[in-house]
Amino acid sequence: MKRQVRGGGPTTVGAFSTGTAEDGTDGAAEQAPAPQLRRRLERADLRAVPEARRALRELLRHWGSPGRSDVAELLTSELVTNALVHTDDEAILTATVGPRGLRVEVRDFVARRPRLRVPAADDGTNGRGLLLVQSLAAAWGVRPHAVGKSVWFELDADAA
Repeated sequence: MKRQVRGGGPTTVGAFSTGTAEDGTDGAAEQAPAPQLRRRLERADLRAVPEARRALRELLRHWGSPGRSDVAELLTSELVTNALVHTDDEAILTATVGPRGLRVEVRDFVARRPRLRVPAADDGTNGRGLLLVQSLAAAWGVRPHAVGKSVWFELDADAA
């Protein structure tokens, strides 16, 4: 069952971890950093969309079977496009891989929340981004910040 969380999602980026690594000096285990992608997206620069997809594909290259990143790339491109088109401001993309799955978050600096809407038949392909996110993600939501918001989704390890 998919869950949708609006505003009440996790409050930290990178909540996943990749496990522990032995220190080697005193035998204490330390948590290894989670593989992460972080990109600043320039205002209204839609060239960032294919670049975000390529960067995410590279992050996920060692994470499972080939083609596993297709859904993650699609949903990431939807969030990046929405942030750049609907806010007319810059944004920050963060993707974190952990043992439970993938979390992608796009932060922008405009408080206006995205609206999930059912597009009319004559809308062409416009207005379907959040419907795709809702349909394909294990979880998704919007988290407000003091300035702006983050729209995020998660994919389970077996789905990303």
